[in-house]
Amino acid sequence: MKVGEISAKLNEKGLKVTPQRIAVFEAISKLSNHPTADNVIDYIRNKHPNIATATVYKVLDALVSNELIKKVKTEKDVMRYDAILEKHHHLYCSESDRIEDFNDEELNNILEMYFKKKEIPDFKIEDIKLQIIGKFTKGDQ
Repeated sequence: MKVGEISAKLNEKGLKVTPQRIAVFEAISKLSNHPTADNVIDYIRNKHPNIATATVYKVLDALVSNELIKKVKTEKDVMRYDAILEKHHHLYCSESDRIEDFNDEELNNILEMYFKKKEIPDFKIEDIKLQIIGKFTKGDQ
């Protein structure tokens, strides 16, 4: 995602456009592997060595609370971040902690229809996403 796009998204949410917010948002977009806060910090330190660790965490919280990114928690209780807001699920490798996006419109429709029929009492569903746990059999782990 380019700086102009990031600035526009921040403006849409009424957030002040700062170099720190741009750097963090850009890092999450470019590190398309669902980075941790530490991954983001390591990435931005090359260009922005003066951005404090606490600032990165504050920016991440602001981006999440303004629905510009999402949190993804792994089975090992590691918090990761996702810049893709479109409906998708995750494949999670229990050995390597790797997360890959999984898009399947048919699965989305099945889940939506299932929960529409079930009507969970006193609960309003806002989103449905699966985290499918297994082991990748090819590629880096």
